[in-house]
Parts: sequence; C-alpha cells; structure tokens
Amino acid sequence: MGEFSLITLGVGDAFSALYYSSTLVLEAEGSRLLLDCPHPIRKILREAGQSIGTPLDLDTIDGILLTHLHADHVSGLEGYSYYVHYILKQQPKPLVAHPDVLEYLWTGHLLASMGYPKREDAAERSLNDFFDVKTLPEGESVQVGPFTVECHLTDHVIPTTAFRVTACGRTLGYSADTAYVPELIDWLAASDMIVHETNYGVPHTPYEKLAALPAELREKMRLIHYPDDFNHAESVIEPLVQGQRYVI
Repeated sequence: MGEFSLITLGVGDAFSALYYSSTLVLEAEGSRLLLDCPHPIRKILREAGQSIGTPLDLDTIDGILLTHLHADHVSGLEGYSYYVHYILKQQPKPLVAHPDVLEYLWTGHLLASMGYPKREDAAERSLNDFFDVKTLPEGESVQVGPFTVECHLTDHVIPTTAFRVTACGRTLGYSADTAYVPELIDWLAASDMIVHETNYGVPHTPYEKLAALPAELREKMRLIHYPDDFNHAESVIEPLVQGQRYVI
C-alpha cells in the first residue's frame, strides 16, 4: 500500500504577515488534491515545492476540496480555474464541497469576474464550465482518485465543513475554521492525523481548549490557522510548519 501525505502550503490566518493562508496539498498514489485555494496559488505552490524539493504547480493538482467561502480560503479559485481552462487547456477538475458552501460560490463569489464575457458572441458561463462540481452532503462520501472524502459542518460564521479524507488505508481529519465543538472533535478523532485550527475569538478554537484534550488525542493532532504571535515553543500540540511534507 502506498503513502498518504500532506504538504503545508500555508498555515496562517486571514491577517497573517508571516505565512500564507491555511491550505494543504494531499498526496496519494500519484494524485494530488488542494484543500482550499487562496491567492496567489501558483506562487504558494512553487515556494512549497522548492522547500520540499518537489516541483509543484497547477498542472500537478487533480482537484480541490473547499471548506468555505471566506477569501483567505477561496481567493485563488478564479486564477486556478482560468489557468486550467486557458493555459493548460484541460477539462474542468473536480471541486468537492457541501451544498451549503456551493450555494453562493458562483453567484456570490465568482460570477462578477467570470460569468459575463465582454465579447458579444460569447455565451454566459456557469460554475460547471470551470469545475467538475461534486456535491458532498453530510453522511455521504465522494471518491476523487484514490481519496475518499467525507464532511461535517462546523460552527463558523458562514457554512463551513470539516473533512475526513482517506487514502492508502490512512485517514486525515481537517477541522477547517470552527469554534470549539466537542461533537466535531469526536468526529475527527477517528482519523490517524488531525489538523485543527486555533485562533483568537469567536468563532475560532482557543488553543487552551485543544491543550486540555486527552494526551492520546493531542499526540496525533497538528495545529494550523494560528496567529502570527502563536508561541510554538510552549505549545503542547505540534504546529504545522509551512513548506513541509508530513506522512499521515
């Protein structure tokens, strides 16, 4: 059986001056998925690839998992889809998201810049012109290449989902942006590795809540979306480092 790994493209929050916005690449059996897609995604991929010694660009990405529509998580989607469509001249790649997340992705985020071509002979476009949309309700799963993907709604200010992604017999749990929710922690606990956000204020998860979890849970947990002043040295949970590869 092959290896399931993740590459940390970014680990910061929306206001970070030190890090890129939180986003990952998931790798298994020669396939790669983006988990969220901030701008400037090609530069982010390039720098992470340089850090790990493996070339990364949009032609190496096979799809996207989308947690929610805040700009620090989706601002790269326009550039991603245009590059695939116009530069690589490839068919739309899979985009996996919960129905509540998809509801306003086109009309509330992408339509103004992507939907109305200036040329009079060009037809109005839709989300399906640029993405192979795969709707993922809670309680169901979607298969993208070697990855089996499940989701769970979180407690955030707009519809947001955590993910469990399974490949090569291993499972990654990803909290996405959320307040501290014991039910969500229980859902993620079945994973072999848990990547959980921590940040200030509602609706994010205070570090102290995660630090109080049982030791066996903390040992397989990694932190992401942390503020610039987060104290790495004193954390009892390992923070992910930007530009690193981790085996799940």
